[in-house]
Amino acid sequence: MHRRQFIKTTAHIAGYLYLFDLLQGCKSSNVHPIRLAPDAPYTMKYLRGHIGYFAERGGTIGWLSSKDGVVVVDAQFPEQARHLITEMSHLHKIPIETLINTHHHYDHTAGNIAFKNIAKQIIAHRNSLTNQQISARQRNVEDAQLYPNVLYDKTFQFYSGKESILLRHIGPAHTSGDTIVHFQNTNVVHMGDLVFNRRYPYIDRPAGANVQNWIEVLDRTLELFDRDTLYIFGHAGKGYDVIGDREDIKAMMAYLENLVQFGQKAIQQGTAIENLIAETKYIKGTESWDPGGLERNIEAIIYELSDHPD
Repeated sequence: MHRRQFIKTTAHIAGYLYLFDLLQGCKSSNVHPIRLAPDAPYTMKYLRGHIGYFAERGGTIGWLSSKDGVVVVDAQFPEQARHLITEMSHLHKIPIETLINTHHHYDHTAGNIAFKNIAKQIIAHRNSLTNQQISARQRNVEDAQLYPNVLYDKTFQFYSGKESILLRHIGPAHTSGDTIVHFQNTNVVHMGDLVFNRRYPYIDRPAGANVQNWIEVLDRTLELFDRDTLYIFGHAGKGYDVIGDREDIKAMMAYLENLVQFGQKAIQQGTAIENLIAETKYIKGTESWDPGGLERNIEAIIYELSDHPD
């Protein structure tokens, strides 16, 4: 075989292997980059099969493309949502059918408005809608909202192409309305903000957060999904990834357990919360974490454990 023909044939084979892995790689955790403009301010990659993620500003977006259309999980902010919509229009000549909100926080739902007259349905837990409405009124941004129009209580299942998508609410954790999104056939799970990977989480007590039940939610997550499950997290600390596995779930769970123990000890010793915040540099196991958010976590757990009124 001539050298030119050999190179051409080899390139074709490599392309076919890449495409085969992309289409059939449901058991693979390889991340496939998507060709973006050199100056693009965002990251967009395939994870498994036709499932990928988008990261720019705000909570990580997940997405699925199928013959029936595109399913998007979370929306970041309006500008970022428009970036995603533009890239999806270049990547797939199919409509965005469904938007899912994992919870109500502004960095996950402010971009909903960009999907107006695009997404046919926006799905969220019933409490997520309530929290979003309350937050919008408090921020005086009701006119900038696009609210979910399909609500559920415990589970909600639908299909896109050959993919079965199961939404599950286990109980109050990060908020009172958290949704876990499981792309069942491909075995990819979007956790929303139930996992801040090696970063102090936001504990939204006014919106129904409960750290002790959050631990139970993560424990149940480990029971529901297997070792091959690939996870998308809402946020990650510096040097860590928004894509992970069950070891990252365990690390988040361990932090919350240590936070509860820390709070219980502080209450038993009668330490004033002001002194506690001033004297605490880190919670056990978080020595290398960015300290941002630690004060809020300490305040939240003391209030929860002492049943302090908000």
